[in-house]
Amino acid sequence: MSTKEKKQEKEAVLEKEVFQHEIVLHNDEVNTFDFVIDSLISVCDHTLEQAEQCTFLVHYKGKCTVKSGDFKELEPKCSKLLQLGLSAELI
Repeated sequence: MSTKEKKQEKEAVLEKEVFQHEIVLHNDEVNTFDFVIDSLISVCDHTLEQAEQCTFLVHYKGKCTVKSGDFKELEPKCSKLLQLGLSAELI
């Protein structure tokens, strides 16, 4: 592989990382821990441990990135979290 090809490959990887989007879940005073955990498992395909950790981070830090990926993949997941009454944003 030539130097030019390696440089182009590196740039392609960087471009993929730059266009990564995230669902950020924010703390609220309405939803219970169990509801948030169940929602993350159902909507974001989290394991129980992942969902619990994210829920505690949201509670103590105020927010947590719960899912990263392509915008098209994340948009319906974020919408579902919002429909469930959670405070989430897609960035």
